[in-house]
Amino acid sequence: MDRARGVPTGGPSRRRLLQGAALAAVPAALLLPTRTEALPQPRKQPQSPRRPADYPDAEWVPASSANYTASNRPVTYPVDFVVVHVTQETYDDTLAIFQNPERQVSAHYVVRSADGHVAQCVRDRNVGWHAGNWDYNTRSVGIEHEGWVDQPEWFTEAMYASSAELTAYLCATYGIAKDRDHIIGHNEVPGADHTDPGPHWDWSHYMDLVNSL
Repeated sequence: MDRARGVPTGGPSRRRLLQGAALAAVPAALLLPTRTEALPQPRKQPQSPRRPADYPDAEWVPASSANYTASNRPVTYPVDFVVVHVTQETYDDTLAIFQNPERQVSAHYVVRSADGHVAQCVRDRNVGWHAGNWDYNTRSVGIEHEGWVDQPEWFTEAMYASSAELTAYLCATYGIAKDRDHIIGHNEVPGADHTDPGPHWDWSHYMDLVNSL
């Protein structure tokens, strides 16, 4: 024997040869260590969150589906008008009204007075219930503005500027002319019994802003 290592000298024994032959017959997969490491998994690419809002600068605050008509505009109906509204409610209360299925009302967008923040409540492709005239509902996008018609202090420059950007975007997207025949107040919808946006809404300033974009 190799006394330093305890290995027999003079060649392998018959027993050792038989053991080697038996091992050679075992499939290679069974010779793997009993503790296996987890194989590395392909790294998943992060998924971009889906943005339901059509307007890139809008926050998505969906109205109840009971308060608008699902559609596929402009395939089902052309989009020819932007209708300007004033809420006669606060911004938060307006959103709550649109989310209440018993109220049977909605507009596509709501603009906040203090900072011009925009919420989208109904997708552009769907028909909002805002104009009080079914034909105009089918062919328009409604924009509500926080405030009261007899309180002009609600109509801030931030609101005008933000709303004008939204309207310019809608006009560019749907081919709406940037004029007062196609950008109208709720009071100008045929058969409407509302007076908004009222006498304090500065149409001249608003249209200048829209046409500058």
